[in-house]
Amino acid sequence: MNLVTPQAYAREIAAQAVPGLPAGFRWGVATAAYQIEGAAAEDGRTPSIWDTYCRVPGMVVRGENGDVACDHYHRMPEDVSLIADLGVDTYRFSLAWPRVQPGGRGPANAKGLDFYKRLVDELEAKGVTPWVTLYHWDLPQELEDAGGWPVRDTAYRFAEYAALAYDALGDRVKHWTTLNEPWCSAMLGYAYGNQAPGRQNFGEAIHAVHHLLLGHGLASQYLREQAAARGNELELGLTLNLGTATPETGSHEDAEACRRADGLGARIYLDPVVKGAYPEDIVTDLAAQGIELPVQDGDLAVIATPLDVLGVNFYRGSLFSGVTEDGAATDAEGLPVTRQVERDLPRTAMDWEITPTALTDLLVRLENDYGLPTVITENGAAFDDTVAEDGGIHDADRTTYLADHIAAVAAARDRGADVRGYFAWSLMDNFEWSYGYDKRFGIVRVDYDTQVRTLKDSAKWYRDTIRLTREA
Repeated sequence: MNLVTPQAYAREIAAQAVPGLPAGFRWGVATAAYQIEGAAAEDGRTPSIWDTYCRVPGMVVRGENGDVACDHYHRMPEDVSLIADLGVDTYRFSLAWPRVQPGGRGPANAKGLDFYKRLVDELEAKGVTPWVTLYHWDLPQELEDAGGWPVRDTAYRFAEYAALAYDALGDRVKHWTTLNEPWCSAMLGYAYGNQAPGRQNFGEAIHAVHHLLLGHGLASQYLREQAAARGNELELGLTLNLGTATPETGSHEDAEACRRADGLGARIYLDPVVKGAYPEDIVTDLAAQGIELPVQDGDLAVIATPLDVLGVNFYRGSLFSGVTEDGAATDAEGLPVTRQVERDLPRTAMDWEITPTALTDLLVRLENDYGLPTVITENGAAFDDTVAEDGGIHDADRTTYLADHIAAVAAARDRGADVRGYFAWSLMDNFEWSYGYDKRFGIVRVDYDTQVRTLKDSAKWYRDTIRLTREA
């Protein structure tokens, strides 16, 4: 029996991907502050909505939280060395708003900013480019108590926080992303209640959509103005979690279900940011439910502050039906049905379908409809990893997942999509939100009892593929 070695497999996949991935293609790994940092009550950091949400019984698996997480706050130099050893050129990380600006108001916290300054120092010393995300879901609890994202004032508080962060780091950090996945912040946090802050009001969620985008626009304006005034280089972006919506059949109902899913999942964010207007069909749909986007004069011009890059977080494409399993076209509330249809496809430990070709289709669609350069700011998979007798983590399923999706990026470039980078999610196993520590997305294993980091086979494959692609 002939076994293919990991090195041979890396060369095979790299050879497939190289034609679509140029020498300047950006390779990275990504993390988020609350998921890895720990030190939740140290050096002036105050609670975020996630600290509070984790204390609500039944909301997080086993009542777990991010108080310690991967202890990155204390182990940061070690983690940066690990990142550099992977051969990536970019590290995407988020700043913790309640660490930088405790309570979400007032001056910056010098100790909090010092941590991120040291992180940038370490990255620069190792030749790794920092890519900062300003908001990865950790709204200061005081701002949630004042109304949270459904309230307009939160957008202004976010812009103030962004200014503090940029004033401290803008002379050394070129790559800035304002928001990570505003759909999750708005819908999972305020409509469905299965992420922090755990509210369930669809109208409030739609208000949160607008105020998240307004905060993005206000922060973008400040960063653009200050970068120009100070002569700083700036690449400004927004990261959205995006997929594809495919109709189950050729029926009108299924086509309408896809229109609605795409409208509320993608176009309600992309259209105002790129085109300066919300999609008319979605505005009409919302009005039929008695819901209006709280747009004031000048808001859309602010939201449409030009971007340099669109961050794409991709995990799956989806099939939709416009009828229930019983064939009804409306639900119990009399609203049109938008039903996600599960298929007999390979799945991750999150029970998400694995659909790499959908990534190609998505990237080509974004190029054709919106014309922005893109970077895959997150892509990866949770699997039920085990430590083998030899001490290794032989995660062939994750390695295959990464290989197939990188090949999908190359295919999108071949079809004309301006995709400029790929960041694996995640650098290491971490606190996976409402799943606690059950789900492992990392290419590096974390033993949560000892905090020992171990490269999985997928990390070694990723390292070798990056090197071989550059050498080709």
